[in-house]
Amino acid sequence: MDADVFVAWFEEAARLVHQDRDRLTRLDAEIGDADHGTNLDRGLTEVCKALTGAPPASPAQVLSTAGTTLIRKVGGASGPLYGSVFRQMGKQMSKAAETQGTQGTQEARVPVTLAAFAAAFEEGVVAVERLGKAALGDKTMVDALAPASRALALAVRDGVDVSEALGQAARAAAEGAKATIPMQARKGRASYLGERSVGHEDPGAASAALIMAALATVAG
Repeated sequence: MDADVFVAWFEEAARLVHQDRDRLTRLDAEIGDADHGTNLDRGLTEVCKALTGAPPASPAQVLSTAGTTLIRKVGGASGPLYGSVFRQMGKQMSKAAETQGTQGTQEARVPVTLAAFAAAFEEGVVAVERLGKAALGDKTMVDALAPASRALALAVRDGVDVSEALGQAARAAAEGAKATIPMQARKGRASYLGERSVGHEDPGAASAALIMAALATVAG
């Protein structure tokens, strides 16, 4: 997966989130601030502008630009949380490239392997868990991201090709998002509702599933 694939990922994610903006906002209205769809739609639009205005040369740079833009442009919790995921992924990829001696101009020409992507994604999930102080089962975006990360790790272990691996990750994220419906929120604004948070899909998990679906589409 080269830089063009990662740019296409954010373009497709922006399209899917824009298309599903009202549903995401409606989910957030049920247990949150009613702004998740609107905020993330605006943030991903800004990410696409940033990537078009100054096209990054490497996957790591794409991710770092996306993460920084989301942190700067998106209000609420979703900007810092998603921004942390992508910035940490970019850092991990840069670190891996430095270790392998492919940093710099050569790094831009070296596609990211599935194993390297899975390792970076795992680090991104750890970053969001740390920032949000959330774990699997807390009814947050982690409930979609962590299963996706686990699916990628298993795919690498089993030697699955990129297309199928990312499809498995997207399906795991979608299942994880749906699994938040019967959960009682333990983190975020939804946690203030107590038992009233049960029966609603977490909007962050729902948007994470869309973002993973976007990657599966462009890299499939």
